[in-house]
Amino acid sequence: MIKMKSAMSAAYLARNLSIVVGLVLIWRGIWYVLDAIDVQLFGGHHLWTALGGIVAGLFILYWPDKDLKEIEKL
Repeated sequence: MIKMKSAMSAAYLARNLSIVVGLVLIWRGIWYVLDAIDVQLFGGHHLWTALGGIVAGLFILYWPDKDLKEIEKL
């Protein structure tokens, strides 16, 4: 019984770790793409792309439910 439980917890850990690594790699790729767009379109001036990112993020949070309740959790 102990062997089966440790095998299940090892599989659970491996699955969750692979999900976390996958999400981090996606986030890293998006980060680099956005940095390249910043350099190409705005000459590396981060102020305008940061403000645009804030507006886009708020819009993405607002769009599905037509509210910003997700921000309340912060």
